[in-house]
Amino acid sequence: MNPPARRHSPASERNAAPILAELRRVLPAQGVMLEIASGTGQHAATFGAALPGWQWQPTDFDAGALPSIAAWCEGRPNVRPPLQLDVLSAPWPAVPEQVDAMFCANMIHIAPWACTDGLMRGAARHLAPHGLLLTYGPYFEDDMETAPSNLAFDADLQRRNPSWGVRRLADVAAVAARHGLMLRERVAMPANNLLLVWQRAS
Repeated sequence: MNPPARRHSPASERNAAPILAELRRVLPAQGVMLEIASGTGQHAATFGAALPGWQWQPTDFDAGALPSIAAWCEGRPNVRPPLQLDVLSAPWPAVPEQVDAMFCANMIHIAPWACTDGLMRGAARHLAPHGLLLTYGPYFEDDMETAPSNLAFDADLQRRNPSWGVRRLADVAAVAARHGLMLRERVAMPANNLLLVWQRAS
């Protein structure tokens, strides 16, 4: 049984292994990682343990999530105490001034559209010149047939909050481009999700 502070996300438990495989492939052996929207903290705990060369800084908009993140990451010497972070704030307080990578899972569709701009703006400000932004979740793609599960998920999100919803990849890329970031790699993931790797445009 989980300690009382720990929240549990079945989706985070399911997708951790395939995401970790891609992180191991695209990331160097060491660096500083800023995680946006850490949620329960399960990803930070799993990835921190599996990537000991990385200093992992978890964050979340919801102050109520921070005890869960801390509980999951207890005993991980390379995972820093979680910070509260609103991606719409400028500048981002307390986070490292420069990081080698940023990871953001399942925020873009479960947040107002303005948060995508905030994420890209913050990435452009805090990523090192060689740094990468990795985003994970479902997207609509103009040249690809949309999975029925993603259509149903989008409808459910919008019922829960009209400002939420699965985003068009082209729209996300346009926002990234405004902040000097380009899509380097698109990786198909289980359950009709994508891992997207963004970097500074040359």
